[in-house]
Amino acid sequence: MTFLFSTIAIVIVYAILFTLVNNFLFSFSMRIVFVLITALIIGNTTFAQLDSLKVGAEQTDLYIPLIAHKKIAVVANHSSTIEKVHLVDSLLNLKIKLRKIFCPEHGFRGEADAGEIIKNQIDKKTGLELVSLYGSHKKPTKKDLKGIDIVLFDMQDVGVRFYTYISTMHYVMEACAEQGVSVIILDRPNPNGFYVDGPILDTTYRSFVGMHPVPLVHGMTIGEYAQMVNGEKWLKHGIQCNLKVIPCKNYDHKLIYQLPIRPSPNLPNQTAVLLYPSLGFFEGTCISVGRGTDYPFQIFGHPALPKTGYSYIPVEKIGASKNPPYKDEVCNGFDLREYSQKYFHDNPNINLEWMIFAYKMFPDKQSFFNRYFVNLSGTPELKRQIEQGLDAETISKSWSKPLMEFKKIRKKYLLYPDFE
Repeated sequence: MTFLFSTIAIVIVYAILFTLVNNFLFSFSMRIVFVLITALIIGNTTFAQLDSLKVGAEQTDLYIPLIAHKKIAVVANHSSTIEKVHLVDSLLNLKIKLRKIFCPEHGFRGEADAGEIIKNQIDKKTGLELVSLYGSHKKPTKKDLKGIDIVLFDMQDVGVRFYTYISTMHYVMEACAEQGVSVIILDRPNPNGFYVDGPILDTTYRSFVGMHPVPLVHGMTIGEYAQMVNGEKWLKHGIQCNLKVIPCKNYDHKLIYQLPIRPSPNLPNQTAVLLYPSLGFFEGTCISVGRGTDYPFQIFGHPALPKTGYSYIPVEKIGASKNPPYKDEVCNGFDLREYSQKYFHDNPNINLEWMIFAYKMFPDKQSFFNRYFVNLSGTPELKRQIEQGLDAETISKSWSKPLMEFKKIRKKYLLYPDFE
């Protein structure tokens, strides 16, 4: 709403100034200033372009000719929509020969809990076979891809290394490369695509929550990321797949992109999505990030933390957190919902202060971190730095040189104007 008011204000000011100029109330020099100010305003009002932004899936004229008369499988979930219609329904209405749906963590309808094992089944609405790409079956098999010409991939990512949709994409690309099946990525904006930050993954600690030597926040759309995985030969044995990306229209990395649909059960709104890069680290500690509340990834706490004036009690949340940490216990902590979207764009970096504070305040330092933390951070170094008492600025500076090297790689695969 703030952005709407800002846009209206700019239009009103522009109209007044334009009238004055046309009535010769400005000198020639003032007219030059007017033009420069106008250019500056328009150049910085990137949110104004959102009305004309179209995701890859919406641009059917660019990919329907490529898949018509082909046997198609789709990798999709609840976020795979063209406006308010699911991609699968749209394709069926267009008489595309859909043979199969692959679904990631959280399932095809996006209702499964994090880490919940999803079984293969038949989609009740379409009658299509649903094949889960989670648990022990993360990579499509030769049998899964038999008779498929093209796999269409369309899911809303959030631009964070340990968010597993990019890992699912890796395995899909790898399987398709091995079986000679083409891949088309229908690109979508990255809500955290306005910066790059965090430690680079040491591939010694490669896992499903971190498969590539990239920083925690990589600043790429899922289509750009796919091009990097393919181009840098990060698939098994350096194999490359026949890949095509259908780009977004009128998107750039400076845009403030508001997700129309929550990407997963525990990222229910834009605030959670923007806090996720900073709070996701807590999943590798004993600290709760609000699973089992109405505000997951917007609050954090623990029963053993000192009283802070804010507390919450996690409970069972069907479809989000069936067995949350510290269920039915009072957690003392902090409410971060006051942080506005503007704050994140004015401070484009991971906030380590919350993690450092929680570690200092927690009474049992030996039990603060768990084994999962190294998988999430991608390196044991961050844990050591926090334990050594280094401040956030010092830790962030230690990432500077590796991030510069990554940005050189990243730049090769960008499809849209960058934020710097």
